[in-house]
Amino acid sequence: MAKQARTKNSPAYAVETELVIGGRDPQHSYGFVNVPVVRGSTVLSPTVADLEGHTGRYAYGRRGNPTTEGLEEALTRLEGGEGVVLAPSGLSAVSLALLSVLDSGDHLLMVDTAYQPTRRVCNVTLKRFGIETTFYDPLVGGDIAALFRPNTRAIFMESPGSQSFEMQDVPAITAAAAERGIFTLMDNTWATPLFFRPHDVGVDISIHAGTKYLGGHSDLNIGTVSGNARAFGRIKATHGDLGITVAPEDAFLTARGMRTLGVRLARHQQSGLAIARWLAERPEVLRVLHPGLPSDPGHALWKRDYTGASGLFSFILKPVPKAAVDGFLDELQLFGLGFSWGGFESLAIPFDCSAYRTATSWQPGGPAIRVHVGLEDTDDLIADLTRGFARLASLS
Repeated sequence: MAKQARTKNSPAYAVETELVIGGRDPQHSYGFVNVPVVRGSTVLSPTVADLEGHTGRYAYGRRGNPTTEGLEEALTRLEGGEGVVLAPSGLSAVSLALLSVLDSGDHLLMVDTAYQPTRRVCNVTLKRFGIETTFYDPLVGGDIAALFRPNTRAIFMESPGSQSFEMQDVPAITAAAAERGIFTLMDNTWATPLFFRPHDVGVDISIHAGTKYLGGHSDLNIGTVSGNARAFGRIKATHGDLGITVAPEDAFLTARGMRTLGVRLARHQQSGLAIARWLAERPEVLRVLHPGLPSDPGHALWKRDYTGASGLFSFILKPVPKAAVDGFLDELQLFGLGFSWGGFESLAIPFDCSAYRTATSWQPGGPAIRVHVGLEDTDDLIADLTRGFARLASLS
């Protein structure tokens, strides 16, 4: 795994080492390797002066405790920003980040490939607050400047797109935004800070659904928001004003999952590419949407900016009846049918972006399926898909 660039918040250790040591100090945890789960709301002060002056390290449970603080510290070192706050889910992290930089009357540029619940935040919640959203083509690059208005305040990116996997030219977009003082935000859940660090190319706010790869075991919901020096004060203030907090158990599980993130992602990448290459050779498959493949339109950007690929990608089947697609998916035994991704298990879902894209047109040429390749043996996964294709053929 390639080593990341260092910042003032990054120590002189490889990222694999930082995953192990970040955010924990056994001397402050009674010698225990992991930061214990701290449950609590009330924090007592020894004197009135301490109470009124907030001189203690912690003032109230909602404002943090050793468990959540340890995770925030570890993530800050990985992200290379000024600081990190935690949210109860990836979607709440997106909402928090947007509300931290947008005011009534502002204009937001949102990538057209965004996670669908993010679109609803824009079209319903932000609209109710008097914030206007324009969806833009993910391939616009530096030409995004043509979409700027006098009141454009923020640009939101997601690269690759969560279903159709278009790669964005993030450095070009951030450069155009910087000339106008526009905030840039990015959902970086697919790559994690191990394979891409948005702050290193000028992105102000990096967002993760930690539910996925950070936790890694499909047993928690959590979101993270990292800000650079320009943005973090606004994030921290909004986070506190909205009373956002996470359960200490979820913070503990996320920190525990992070310790194995490096080895898990290496396996997800290896297996994901192996399955993607195999699918690309199948006669039933029209094309595979995976930026790690040289045949993918976004491969050059991925190779330039990223140090790896995770296990999530999509593929397009040649035209077949819906019953055949359903039969293919129903036949699978190792690929579960379920939303989310990033856990140890393989998943598959059918999808169709055409109903909600507004700045671009989704015309894939056949039925689309998104897969997350987990940690199972790749030969077993290929055998599972082979059974699915046999079922598809019998129903076509």
